[in-house]
Amino acid sequence: MLPLDFILFLQIIIFLFITPGTPRIVIISYSMNYGVKNCIWTALGDVSANLFQATLVIFVIGTFLSDNPNFLNFFKWVGVIYLMYLAYDVYKSSPKDVNSKIISTKSVFSFYKDGFLVAGTSPKAWLFFPLIFPQFIDFNNNYIVQFFILITTYVVLDFISLIGYALLAQKLITWIKANPKTINTISASVLVIIALIIIVTQQY
Repeated sequence: MLPLDFILFLQIIIFLFITPGTPRIVIISYSMNYGVKNCIWTALGDVSANLFQATLVIFVIGTFLSDNPNFLNFFKWVGVIYLMYLAYDVYKSSPKDVNSKIISTKSVFSFYKDGFLVAGTSPKAWLFFPLIFPQFIDFNNNYIVQFFILITTYVVLDFISLIGYALLAQKLITWIKANPKTINTISASVLVIIALIIIVTQQY
């Protein structure tokens, strides 16, 4: 059983992942300073935090949503507002300076911990899962399977995108500095379009 509007879900997370947010800035910096192999542990830390966040928020509020279907409409509008906020935040943000002092030694655990804490302490991540995931889950059916599909898709694509940033770090840095607003403008525009699609197509 596929989640509701699975293609739309894919569009949302893909455009979020290509936006150079904090986890990707960290990955780029670590790739330049420590190499791509070490970035694998940072990426694993990031997706581990996301897995924990998503599991917690979905299974804590899942029963409530099932018993209160009208509340899904509230989540829909809060989710739309959040997407608009993300679009504004992405558009207004500027690429950060990722040049940092090279540290000669750093443990595998330290790389993992950095990735986990960057994602785990992000307010945006804690808002994303309870506000966006329920939009694509039918809580009247087997929502555990639907959640498993959503979180697996999210984690796999997030990990791939992080490693992709690490592999293309040098070229990406040059491109971002030369075109500081292009990728942000494109991503922000797509988020607004997706929010409008949710308003029109998702009725409860």
